[in-house]
Amino acid sequence: MSEKIDLSNFVLNEDEEFMSVNQRAYFRAKLNAWKNDILREARETLDHLAEESANHPDLADRASSETDRAIELRARDRQRKLISKIDAALQRLDEGTYGYCEETGEPIGLKRLDARPIATLSIEAQERHERREKVYRDE
Repeated sequence: MSEKIDLSNFVLNEDEEFMSVNQRAYFRAKLNAWKNDILREARETLDHLAEESANHPDLADRASSETDRAIELRARDRQRKLISKIDAALQRLDEGTYGYCEETGEPIGLKRLDARPIATLSIEAQERHERREKVYRDE
């Protein structure tokens, strides 16, 4: 299958061997599209912040503008962290480890990967991880 995947029409086939050529191409296209969307939004944010940098004579307007800017920058920081997770997933695709649980080595599952393409744990391992986190947080 070609590297060009039409994400709007592609259907994951669970009857195929796990992480087949088609599936790897699909997830690569999905991850790259997600990353490109985030980068485009970041550029739009920078353009918007540059336009908004005008000083507001009214204190309330200035405070509101600063609050909006802080929220936007916090969102962009989360997006930056997400890009590093996407890059790590792309690297796992290159290495042949994408789609397998880091804890158990078992396949994560196509439905989970389709919903969360940066997943590194199977649902069961993720639930164990979250239970351990909750126990330590509650102590």
